[in-house]
Amino acid sequence: MNIIIIGAGPAGLMCATQCCKNKNNKVIVLDSNDKVGKKLYITGKGRCNVCNKTTKEDFLSNVVSNSKFLYTAINQFSPEDTISFFESNGTKLKIERGNRVFPVSDKASDISKTFLKILNKENVEIKLNQTVKKIDKVNESFCIKTNKQIFYSDVLVIATGGKSYSVTGSKGDGYNFAKDLGHTVTQIKPALVPINLKDYDGSLAGLSLKNVNVFLKVNNKEYSQFGEMLFTHKGVSGPIILTLSSLVNKFNLNDIDLNIDLKPALSEEKLDERLLRDFKDFKNKNLKNYLKELLPSSLIDFFIKKGNFDANVSVCNITKEVRKKIINLLKSFTFKIKSLEDIEYAIVTSGGINVKEINPKNMESKIVPNLFFIGEVLDLDAFTGGFNIQIALSTGYCSGAYIKNL
Repeated sequence: MNIIIIGAGPAGLMCATQCCKNKNNKVIVLDSNDKVGKKLYITGKGRCNVCNKTTKEDFLSNVVSNSKFLYTAINQFSPEDTISFFESNGTKLKIERGNRVFPVSDKASDISKTFLKILNKENVEIKLNQTVKKIDKVNESFCIKTNKQIFYSDVLVIATGGKSYSVTGSKGDGYNFAKDLGHTVTQIKPALVPINLKDYDGSLAGLSLKNVNVFLKVNNKEYSQFGEMLFTHKGVSGPIILTLSSLVNKFNLNDIDLNIDLKPALSEEKLDERLLRDFKDFKNKNLKNYLKELLPSSLIDFFIKKGNFDANVSVCNITKEVRKKIINLLKSFTFKIKSLEDIEYAIVTSGGINVKEINPKNMESKIVPNLFFIGEVLDLDAFTGGFNIQIALSTGYCSGAYIKNL
């Protein structure tokens, strides 16, 4: 059987390692890049956060879109299976904060090399610099036209990725192929991406805040993340912001407030007690100088401006009303959201091929027999921490294991 896989990312490569186990299968992987696994090189800050060592249940709780669809796939190929797969093929892994799993070498290339070692041994053909231009269904076969040649296959797997970081080859081509073959595509949005703010002048760019709580208020509901964030020229970024962005894109931005609790370890009552003590101890200081006791220096001017405080007032003369206003701003440093950053800067894509049209047991199209979709091209996305690569590996595995026996 002739099998063509379009896309040499983690999903496509994992699929190839499984369907090639049937010696009667001829497997060809096509990719527009000059090397395999190009997007792996930008994950985990270049170290490749290959998965998250967690339970299947916890994995599913970190999937933002269509988590139920992945129930069968994650049971077929779990995070434990991912770790076993790479280590049994000679790539040692390590577990870091948040159960994130990386190669011991901190080299993403080790993950790609593992795939290549397996595929070369099984005589899988990997054809690089092959940009697919058109796909036609010809009787029971698929005709795949690239910039270089024409291929025919009995089985076609589309693993072209999303639309984020197009320099890695993810240009959204898979969505067009899917539409041409009768599938629908849900709205494409950026996920795991910086958030741009209203009423913000960029003066805090470069400021990093640790151990803060950021919470979104949306339609009387609240979503929060604790940890590290940073300000950019247009808004905010950092680990907890990227996570929250995957929730922001589900709502109307006009309905969302982004709030930063600058002192999450202190309740309003405890904070008030501290201010009262401090105002006695530093009674000769003005407000601007005193705030150095509470805030990073680079945040003070913006804080004073945002609260419309008198920077030069002596703390001993601050009224109860002003003190309460300071506390409120420390506990809820609030911005309106302007937009999400462009999808070009997103780590993953939200939206994709409608999973209602895909068989969750093997990733086969319910519309076109012997057509499969895997990885980020599907309407699946998750939070940071290795969960998105796990989606690629699990969907790639269960499709390949099924195709092997066709």
